Amino acid sequence: MDDAFTLFSNARLIDPQAQTDRIGSLLVRDGRIDGVGAADETAPEGATVIDCQQRALAPGLVDWGVKIGEPGERHKESFRSAGLAAAAGGVTTIIARPDTMPPIDTPESLEFVTRRAADAPVNIHHMAALTKDRAGREMVEIGFLTDLGAVAFTDGVRVVTDTRVLSRAMTYARGLDALIVGHPQDAGLSRGSAATSGKFASLYGIPAVSPVAEVMGLDRDLSLVAMTRCRWHADQITTAGALPSLTRARQAGLNVSAGISIHHLTLNEFDVGDYRTFFRFTPPLRSEEDRQAMVQAVAEGQIDVIASFHTPQDEESKRLPFEAAAPGAVGLQTLLPAAMRLYHQGGLSLPQLWRAMSLNPARRLGLDAGRIERGAPADLVLFDPDAPFVLDRFKLLSKSKNTPFDGARLEGRVLGTWVAGRRVFGGDA
Repeated sequence: MDDAFTLFSNARLIDPQAQTDRIGSLLVRDGRIDGVGAADETAPEGATVIDCQQRALAPGLVDWGVKIGEPGERHKESFRSAGLAAAAGGVTTIIARPDTMPPIDTPESLEFVTRRAADAPVNIHHMAALTKDRAGREMVEIGFLTDLGAVAFTDGVRVVTDTRVLSRAMTYARGLDALIVGHPQDAGLSRGSAATSGKFASLYGIPAVSPVAEVMGLDRDLSLVAMTRCRWHADQITTAGALPSLTRARQAGLNVSAGISIHHLTLNEFDVGDYRTFFRFTPPLRSEEDRQAMVQAVAEGQIDVIASFHTPQDEESKRLPFEAAAPGAVGLQTLLPAAMRLYHQGGLSLPQLWRAMSLNPARRLGLDAGRIERGAPADLVLFDPDAPFVLDRFKLLSKSKNTPFDGARLEGRVLGTWVAGRRVFGGDA
């Protein structure tokens, strides 16, 4: 920073740790929060003062599960374009997925992406693959990759079907206190599916899978977690039928957590209408009943993390028949305004949302982020939760423009983003 002190005055402070939403001020010194005070706090001499005009000021988002196309698919997304999109969306920390081409499954490949990410305007941490080439046959060098900074291990949406391989990887990870991220899904049942089974999928003739595939996959993985006692996180729990298994695992003392994408919280199976491939996801969009159950699960803390699962796809990958189109959507810039739908609908408060989008992912991954308190990094987002706009996908800063919210009326405009006290979006950034 140019100045030692920056005072954010007259701010609506969103504190996910204390679960409070109040008017106050925030003093930043040398990249860290120096104090939290009253709305009219007097600024130290020489400080830069930012009048927030009672707009919301919160910890920057920690987006867990972002696909970046380096190496192999840089035309879809680069570290630079992802970083710019993240800053514009209030995301101050990206947790990058290892499903690149080739995957991040060796110390050399992890060192490569770590170097490439160094120039991004936001923090970027990397997950590594769980098995070599994400093929599910041989586990990676978990110890070496942990030493080089891998924050978790996952094969992404590729389910490790060999339970012997998975159990060995879990046992090894437990000895190193490494976190494994699973994708709860029965690979046999879900193979070739593009929608959730039901009347809608049948009417449209889309290959579909029952939500029970998620329950079966979750039960298998939790059984192995119970056997190995490893630290484990479900990347996406999207159906109400899976929640009882998750509850039983926690009651049994297992070290488990769960996440969900913002798309599964704000969209449902009917949004696929007219075969719109921007609504093709893995797992597929669920029923409205499941969507509402997931919102409630976040409110009650059964689901710990909300993320964008940013998955850039080029036009050629999306302009195909629905079942043949590549799944996923970009989300770094739409995570916050999409989450405001849940806030304005009354399902979740801002502190509850920021607990799931900032504090919880940081805690689970052992990162110093997601808090508004003295000594915490000044990774911040200033936003107006009520500001309306119509999303134009071609104005997104990601290289790929595949968003289901194109043309949608949204609320929640990011006014400024700071990383370690340095402004990276808005104003003179």
